[in-house]
Amino acid sequence: MAKLIINAEHAVFGRLCSFAAKKALEGDEVIIVNSEKAVMSGNKKNIIEKYKDIRAKGGSSQKGPKYSKLPYQMLKRGIRGMLPDFRRGQGKKAFSRIRCYEGVPEEYENEKMIKSGHLKNKKYIELKELSEKI
Repeated sequence: MAKLIINAEHAVFGRLCSFAAKKALEGDEVIIVNSEKAVMSGNKKNIIEKYKDIRAKGGSSQKGPKYSKLPYQMLKRGIRGMLPDFRRGQGKKAFSRIRCYEGVPEEYENEKMIKSGHLKNKKYIELKELSEKI
């Protein structure tokens, strides 16, 4: 069991989520810092529209599903969707091994981090910007 600290700056949302889910299922503790700097590739307008629709549908009933506006919770929910069953068994254990943070907490500042991406595409939106627009 290893402890992975991932810097999400310029990391593509889906790729980061699948990597984190896979490592958590293998038994590693996954800590993601700078989650607000992860990016979703594609047309900004379309992504914002999609998330506004999702949030509008989730807010119509008391029961949910509830979608958060906070970038680190958006990232954690994306990871949750890539686990087998986050409510019980292997998926629940894996989900408990994942932590996401905005910025870099003091306890992880001097730790060795995995740099998880660089931008190739010009069309993208950061999670921080997305959370402000929805």
